[in-house]
Amino acid sequence: MPSLDYSSLTATAIAASLVIGYFLGSIPFGFLLTRMAGLGDVRKIGSGNIGATNVLRTGNKPLAAATLLLDALKATAAAVLAQHLFGSELAGLLGGFAAFIGHLFPVWLGFKGGKGVATYVGMLLGVEPIMVAVFAVVWIGIAWLSRYSSLSALVATLVIPVALWILGRQDAALVTSAMTVITYWKHKTNIERLIARTESKIGQKG
Repeated sequence: MPSLDYSSLTATAIAASLVIGYFLGSIPFGFLLTRMAGLGDVRKIGSGNIGATNVLRTGNKPLAAATLLLDALKATAAAVLAQHLFGSELAGLLGGFAAFIGHLFPVWLGFKGGKGVATYVGMLLGVEPIMVAVFAVVWIGIAWLSRYSSLSALVATLVIPVALWILGRQDAALVTSAMTVITYWKHKTNIERLIARTESKIGQKG
């Protein structure tokens, strides 16, 4: 596949892609949906983050599913919109990356957001859709073997940059590598629990 044409993207277009992506990504759907449903502040339960996993702790599965979908699609929208506006794959990558950052550090909630897995997948859908299937296969496989949701996500995000590099998508591989490093940092407590074998398994209560 062809490399990205950096010369076709102006500084203004780069800045606009980042701004559009960040503000779309910073929409705190988990926080908004739980408030609208009368379930209070999702930040005051469980892990305290605004992602679908914590929304699920309210006991409302449809709301958690809606949060998962919307958190993914906001990154997809950012990537597609930036690429459409500026006619560049680089703009799409930057927009999707910024949406991921916006989800993790939303300005509206004191820069305390979710862990970014759904938004990571949404970004892939917008710029490298075939990688969504790769992510899903890896996630399902690791989940089936280990029963750990967090481990499944961590392995899947590690595989994606490698797969992109092998396919010759070096630019996307570089961006997703950065996203993977950030994802690992956001999951540091999960990693500690996995090492200590105290991480909750899929379907396990408490």
